[in-house]
Amino acid sequence: MQSDSLTRARLKTPKAAAIAGIVFSVLLILVFWLLRISVPADPNEAGAWLDRSTDRVEIALNLIPLAGIAFLWFLGVLRDRLGPIEDKFFASVFLGSGLLYLAMLFAAAALIGAVIMAFHAYPSAADSTTFRFARAAIDNLVNIYMMKMGAVFMFSTSTVALYTGFVPRWLALLGYALSLVLFFGSAYVDWSFLLFPFWVLVASAYFFVDNFRWAHRPETGSS
Repeated sequence: MQSDSLTRARLKTPKAAAIAGIVFSVLLILVFWLLRISVPADPNEAGAWLDRSTDRVEIALNLIPLAGIAFLWFLGVLRDRLGPIEDKFFASVFLGSGLLYLAMLFAAAALIGAVIMAFHAYPSAADSTTFRFARAAIDNLVNIYMMKMGAVFMFSTSTVALYTGFVPRWLALLGYALSLVLFFGSAYVDWSFLLFPFWVLVASAYFFVDNFRWAHRPETGSS
């Protein structure tokens, strides 16, 4: 009876992690793509995008809370999968960096939404110093702090994976490589912000395949 309960828990958790991670990855990739094609990368741009691209930006901003909920679920089921073998030090780092990444994503979205609302109320604000300050703050928050927290999350999670073996070695090494690119090259590599959701997508795909294998593995009996 106890072994049946453990088997059901093992089957359920990776599937939940896969669903949550895939939803988060797809939504965040879509959000980043909409923002990238709508908002110029140069923070000193005069604000012409506010006249022509706010519809796409507002769609992206409305998707961010959904992605955040999926990411929280993904964090929870990752820790549940680790269970008693979770290392408290590295688990605290990966959990803290993941929550900080999500908090900065929400803060950046709130700032972008505030810029759009201010423009709709006062179109001349696009030429003001306050607008340029807000754009610079968003750029620094996303490209420096948020990206660095994403790199720390991948690095620490990959370290936990190597110690515990809850994901294959190649996936942990991929996390190391992408985290280094994100940590040191986020300001120089175009579209580097997609590396974090890409890695979560790959990890979630592995969880899904692993769950499929367990679901089709013949039973060995129960006690």
